[in-house]
Amino acid sequence: MKRASSEAEALLEEYLRGKGQKMTGPRRTVLGVFLGIERHVTAEGLLEAVRKVDPSIGQATVFRTVKLFEEAGLARAACRDEGARRFEHAYKHEHHDHLICAECGKIVEFADEAIERAQEAIYGKYGFEARDHRLELRGVCPSCLKKARGERARRSSKAEPKTGGGGRQAAREVK
Repeated sequence: MKRASSEAEALLEEYLRGKGQKMTGPRRTVLGVFLGIERHVTAEGLLEAVRKVDPSIGQATVFRTVKLFEEAGLARAACRDEGARRFEHAYKHEHHDHLICAECGKIVEFADEAIERAQEAIYGKYGFEARDHRLELRGVCPSCLKKARGERARRSSKAEPKTGGGGRQAAREVK
């Protein structure tokens, strides 16, 4: 991890020099914290983690630095949904796609060669040169499905009338 971190830092420094900017202490701190987070993170979540390391680093610094990470190829926006943008590592991380739970927001990263081959075939079929792609599949995760089934079962058992002996329906009004 240390080597990847120093390589990422060198890449960012080179990018900043090309823009006439410098690598500052706060940028170095934000980069170190970002690289230490092995999950998708919002800029707000990164700010929270950065402030645990250095409480003096402000929101604007973190948000602008994340934008620099994107421009330099160190980060990419992940899982574009209705909520806050999430970021993931782009440098030295293999390509993957995402399964996203529409209920709880859980994200599963996966790679599938058949999907990759199908995408290449589609590029070829339409004469496109591949540059990049992002695949996000939305559904309901097993945990949320289980929870929903349990809620449906509880609702249906409450809605079903109680039966008395001989198959007769029994009802009772409760005040």
